[in-house]
Amino acid sequence: MPFDALFLTAVRQELEQKLLGCRVDKVQQPQRDTLILSMRGANGGGRLLLTASPNHPRVHLTQEPTENPAQPPMFCMLLRKHLTGGRLVGMQQPEMERLLDLTFDCTDEMGSPAQKHLILEIMGRNSNLILTAEDGRIVDCLRRVDFEMSEQRQVLPGLYYHLPPTQGKLDPFSTPRQTLQALLCAQTSPKLLDKWLLDTFGGFSPLVCRELAFRAAGDLDTDLSQLPEEEKAALADRLADAIGALRTDTLPPVLLYKEERPWDFTCLPIRQYGDFVRAEQLDSFSALLDRFYAARDRSEAIRQSSQAMRKTLTNLVSRTTRKLENQRRELTETHDRERLRRLGDILTANLYAVKRGQTKLRAADFYDPDMREIEIPLNPAISPQQNAAKFYKDYQKAKTAEKILTEQIARGEQELQYLSSVLEELSRAESARDVQEIRAELAAGGYVRETDRKKRMKLPPSKPMAFCSSDGFRILVGRNNRQNDELTTKLAAKTDLWLHVQKIHGSHVIIETHGQTPPDTTVTEAMMLAAYYSQAREGQNVPVDYTPVKFVKKPAGAKPGMVIYTTYQTAVVTPDAALCEKLKEKA
Repeated sequence: MPFDALFLTAVRQELEQKLLGCRVDKVQQPQRDTLILSMRGANGGGRLLLTASPNHPRVHLTQEPTENPAQPPMFCMLLRKHLTGGRLVGMQQPEMERLLDLTFDCTDEMGSPAQKHLILEIMGRNSNLILTAEDGRIVDCLRRVDFEMSEQRQVLPGLYYHLPPTQGKLDPFSTPRQTLQALLCAQTSPKLLDKWLLDTFGGFSPLVCRELAFRAAGDLDTDLSQLPEEEKAALADRLADAIGALRTDTLPPVLLYKEERPWDFTCLPIRQYGDFVRAEQLDSFSALLDRFYAARDRSEAIRQSSQAMRKTLTNLVSRTTRKLENQRRELTETHDRERLRRLGDILTANLYAVKRGQTKLRAADFYDPDMREIEIPLNPAISPQQNAAKFYKDYQKAKTAEKILTEQIARGEQELQYLSSVLEELSRAESARDVQEIRAELAAGGYVRETDRKKRMKLPPSKPMAFCSSDGFRILVGRNNRQNDELTTKLAAKTDLWLHVQKIHGSHVIIETHGQTPPDTTVTEAMMLAAYYSQAREGQNVPVDYTPVKFVKKPAGAKPGMVIYTTYQTAVVTPDAALCEKLKEKA
């Protein structure tokens, strides 16, 4: 993602207008790499998000709700001590560097005025958040870097803060036109223009370099080694104009969509993709980043919190699958039990011909129409009568095993189906509460160990997801198996319409009809919701069954979320994420 120095400059300018002069009201650390400073002041303030996540470090105002840990991390407590009540008086960004220095006027432990700096370094996996005193000495940091981790630069409490080492690239805004032309002319080895820009100038992302190359050369395939000097001179002029426009023109927040999904973002109009990518200009950079990262951050947080449970479920599914394979193999072996009974009968009929210590008997098979001779293996350590009795005993054992194995396989198949459904709903979890409820469901079933009740934070039961159809009918969607049970068997009326994807795992969906017949549009939208909140979310032409709730039954002893239905209709729809978001009732 192009959160480069140019984009950071645009974000910083926006934040300066809204936050300078505001005071820190709260400090929160919802995730290990993320801080939220609640600011208030004459300009309105807001919730300032700073994250040093290795995957997507950034800074912007956010309106997205966050779930904070029950016990604040130590770094959060430290920042509360030093920054709470402090006033933001400055935002410094070294020229074309991905670094933002927030300056706060605070008070020390003695009540004397003191200045503190909160520095965000946006450097990929080396991103960091650092708190320093007025003299530049590091108070603490999110990631401590010692000598073993880096010989060039250590970031530790007590040391003086130093800027990260530069890459030796040029500042594009301070490079004269003549220098730019000379550099272009000096490039004689094969190299594409966008690659040359990326290697020569600092502060530009690959996306910005490609856009500049496209604007200056008209394409993305310009090889500098193939251009004569006069063309390089003309190219240098066009490049200088394009770079200069970035400094003088207003940089707009632009969100790029590919296949109607947020794909990238930038701070300049993008022309290089033509009609393959749709561009949307938003009101602010904070709104852009909030929209782009909201779903991604939630998914990442949920993935981390549910990682252990997902591993447990995966192991349970694998174990149950192996157990079923063994049981099915054993069941197949029992199908040959009639042979054991027949061997016992033949041996019994020929006991007179068997002597103790004999290892085999050859006798006519009177079950064979041709009376062909067969060989019967014997245990020489036991009597002929005991050998015959053993064949009958093995026959009865196989007969009993068939009955038991059939029952065990049926239970195992139900259990495998249930575990797979829980694994699927875990993949669709949208909040930490959803994960917690799934864990409670597994704990109730004895699949995972119950957490310490004293330490467990008690949350009120969540409600099903609520949607409103285009015709005004309310549609409810279960979040997990236990909620599916509650929704279908207790909350729904007998005349409501029940929907579910056919033969795969998914949420129960209810259309509240209030005794009316819902229009086809409402039913279609509900089917699309059922398809979207299922394993077929990414599919097309998904079959969905629907029937009145009165035809849906839950068998006694069935796992949570498991129901049966016989009278139903089926239609085919394609999931639509945009429609689901549009129909969703706002809290």
